[in-house]
Amino acid sequence: MRVNARRAVVMTAAVVALLLAVLFSLAVGARAIAPSAVLDALLHGGHSDAAEVVREMRVPRTVLGVMVGAALAVAGTALQGITRNPIADPGILGISQGASVGVVFAIAYAGTHTLTGYVWYAFAGAGLAAVAVYAIAAGGRGGATPVKLALGGAALNALLVSVTTGVLTTKASALDEFRFWQVGALSGRDATIVHQTWPFLLAGLVLVLAVARGLDALALGEDVAKGLGQNVALVRVVGGLGATLLTGAGVAAAGPIAFTGLAVPHIARALVGSDHRWVLPLAAVLGPVMLLASDTVGRIVFPPSEVPAGVMTALIGVPFLVTLVRRKAVAA
Repeated sequence: MRVNARRAVVMTAAVVALLLAVLFSLAVGARAIAPSAVLDALLHGGHSDAAEVVREMRVPRTVLGVMVGAALAVAGTALQGITRNPIADPGILGISQGASVGVVFAIAYAGTHTLTGYVWYAFAGAGLAAVAVYAIAAGGRGGATPVKLALGGAALNALLVSVTTGVLTTKASALDEFRFWQVGALSGRDATIVHQTWPFLLAGLVLVLAVARGLDALALGEDVAKGLGQNVALVRVVGGLGATLLTGAGVAAAGPIAFTGLAVPHIARALVGSDHRWVLPLAAVLGPVMLLASDTVGRIVFPPSEVPAGVMTALIGVPFLVTLVRRKAVAA
């Protein structure tokens, strides 16, 4: 009971941090807006210039930050549990790079030049990359073991980077447009992106949460998990499908945001232990906190220019992970 009470306190504190991150995301930027004006715009429908900025520009950006942060953090948690590899995340396993290849092909060959158009190609690329990684790892003896999944992901990631580079060197006109997406950012996204991606994010969350107990058992080893009555293959397929949906939609919407899927799961485990019934919800809250904080800081460090959120997540996230490693608080 004492452990669960502590976990409840941590979860409550994380939710409060998320609410504060949302408020600062709506209030802070090239033009600072008082929190009272933000609340007035949201609750009372004000028509001032500040209210229009909040509703038309910052609300979609903030909502997308919450969605993408939660998606990448939960996907990273699931992939680390499935592969039993503490450094697994959508980027390392090639899923994010698959989305990048989809966007490159959309720009270079399909004549797609809008973010709303990129979404579907990025999602398809991420899905195909995930299937390819699992197919590579499942071949041969032993099936899709953690080591084979990691090696297969690394090999596919290298291949996809080469494909992306090859296309961009032969289609120079696509380079600048792709660079804008590749850096990873929440700016320039509107409510249309939110409407297109939320069903995939919701489906991915449901699938990953459905195998939370299975991930706990899998952490003890395949033989132990089978002895506890878990269908290991089913846990991996369902969890992997959920992680792919989350990664595909999140990366498609905001670009390949770095570090969130790697650092947040470790921070969550350090706070509430290894029980995925607590780790997954906490990661879903801490992921948006990290991404929104990164995005907000990026707006104000070099005004009037912005540092993309994908750059700031690494700058903010690395010290957290280094501190946890030095304290030996990172759980595998």
